[in-house]
Amino acid sequence: MSKPLRLSELSSARQALVRLCQTINWGSIENLTVEHSEPIFDPSPLILTDLKLDSDEGPRPELALADFVVGNEVLRLMILLDEMKSGTIRHIVVNAGIPRRILLESQVTGAPENSATSVRRPK
Repeated sequence: MSKPLRLSELSSARQALVRLCQTINWGSIENLTVEHSEPIFDPSPLILTDLKLDSDEGPRPELALADFVVGNEVLRLMILLDEMKSGTIRHIVVNAGIPRRILLESQVTGAPENSATSVRRPK
């Protein structure tokens, strides 16, 4: 059984991405550049914040913590970054400070044969 992944075990760029999600709380990150499996914040991604006007949802409690165990969604995002190497994540949906869904851009390589196609993820 593997030990849980902690925020402090992530690179500073990956920690910044987790903290950005927590700060957004509800919304999305658009056009995040990835180089050498690390999120790049220059150029800055576009941040969209979804605010409810009938209630205050409050910040993520982990924002006040120096370190904590990251959830499965963050772990899966880190694995995706490792696999992706370089490219652009077009859209990260953030709900309650947690990255929940990712929209990746891919290209079809070669001509489709029958119903099978080869899809290449960004590198």
